Amino acid sequence: MRSKQHHKQNSGLVSWGVFFAVALVLSTLVWAGWSMLQHRNIVDDLGIESSPTARVTVGISDMPQSLDVRASSSAAAERLLIDNVYETLVTVDQQNQLKPGLATKWDVSKDGLTYTLTIASNVTFSNGHTLDSADVVWSLQQAVTNKYADVDQLGELKSITNPDAHTVIIKLTQPNPTLLRALSGRLGIVYDSEAGNIDYAKQPIGSGPFTVSGFTAAQSLTLQYNSTYHGTKAKVGSVAFNQYSDENQLTEALNNGSIDLAMPTTAAVASAAADKQNLKVSEGATTDKVLLAFNTGTDSIMSDEKVRTSFRYLIDAASIASSQPDSAGALGGPISPLETGYEDLTGLFPHDLSQVQSMTWYFGTYLTTVDFVVTEQYRSMAENIAQQIGQIPRPKVNLEVVSDEDYAKRIQDGSWELTIMSMNGSDGIGDFANPDSIFHYNHAEAQQAYANARAATNDADYAERLKAYARTISQDAASDWLYTRKCFTVANSKLSGYPTGLIDTRMPLGALDKQ
Repeated sequence: MRSKQHHKQNSGLVSWGVFFAVALVLSTLVWAGWSMLQHRNIVDDLGIESSPTARVTVGISDMPQSLDVRASSSAAAERLLIDNVYETLVTVDQQNQLKPGLATKWDVSKDGLTYTLTIASNVTFSNGHTLDSADVVWSLQQAVTNKYADVDQLGELKSITNPDAHTVIIKLTQPNPTLLRALSGRLGIVYDSEAGNIDYAKQPIGSGPFTVSGFTAAQSLTLQYNSTYHGTKAKVGSVAFNQYSDENQLTEALNNGSIDLAMPTTAAVASAAADKQNLKVSEGATTDKVLLAFNTGTDSIMSDEKVRTSFRYLIDAASIASSQPDSAGALGGPISPLETGYEDLTGLFPHDLSQVQSMTWYFGTYLTTVDFVVTEQYRSMAENIAQQIGQIPRPKVNLEVVSDEDYAKRIQDGSWELTIMSMNGSDGIGDFANPDSIFHYNHAEAQQAYANARAATNDADYAERLKAYARTISQDAASDWLYTRKCFTVANSKLSGYPTGLIDTRMPLGALDKQ
């Protein structure tokens, strides 16, 4: 009896064991199913990370020859890699406002000579090496020693030190109110000081949300999800950039789905995509300015302030701005709405033919011809401006449309009087305070105004002083600033999280998502 009873008890235990085992399996399956319904991945709870699988293909017009952003010719590489592969000490938002980057905060002394940066903790490069203040100091020292592109934007450095792993102190010998802005670009990239010999032209190592997994010069670039990224991780597994030098081919690629995104693209491509249901066209602001530039050298008729003034009254800048598909609005001065020191200066020289006619007595036979040199890109606009100048008997316009190579030589040689060009961001604004620049503009008051701005020790003073400088050179008609450019993005309607502003200079894609 005991043995049978014991056997029965054992049988009952076995039955209950089987029941519990089955129940456990079933509950696990239910839990797993519920997790999937909640868009969770079981491996995440086990401490194992899964990578997103979505792939996004982007069409661009200017694939770089090299990925080495330290070189002066690397604007295209800078745009693709910063915020994606590389991170900078300071970054900017879509309104061009400075924001914390690898430096989570900063303090500036009252005299503007000492910057104390706090470097983020728990940051690693994509190769697993720790990123700390020593890497920041080394990167800045490398920029100075090797004379990286735009290194003069750092100002007059006295010392760069790191008293601990998360603090960097930069000391200057004189104020530089644009130092933080410089640290938001290529000079603010932090490189791995322990990485050894890296071929920066092909395989850069950064701390951003992506790594470089493939590159063919002037053809393609592929970025891969970085699983070790310290911030909010990318939402797509890879981003492939392909170069399209022909607008029609780019439009066709968007239409047939070969690419998901085109950025930045031209107004023509954006217009062609406007009526496509599966495509979304977005417009964004830039700091790129289009100007009718004057060569004010002593051998040029544009050296005369009265001549320059008459041209600004004569040329209908407002109508030119409104007629251009890439125009975000008339400008009137050297600083765009998204830049420090902006003031609306469009009212200084309204189109007024009567003002010009009242000044023609001054010209007499002094004005004969003016050499107007442009590239094919600006032919139509130049012809319009030449027609407007033709409203007065003199001067006659000698319009020359030349190749890019010849144009660069002509501008450098000073064998021109008028041209149309673009200036991006604050690059070149100081050229009007430098008589040796391509404009040869020599104005003592402007030079003093710019020096005052550069001596500012805080942001508010810098903005006000820069505004005064911009007004000075615009009132003196140093050039005719026509309009600020806007940029265009065309995206498949399944995409979200892509930037739309300032994409001519940087394209952060960490938030890019594909449904």
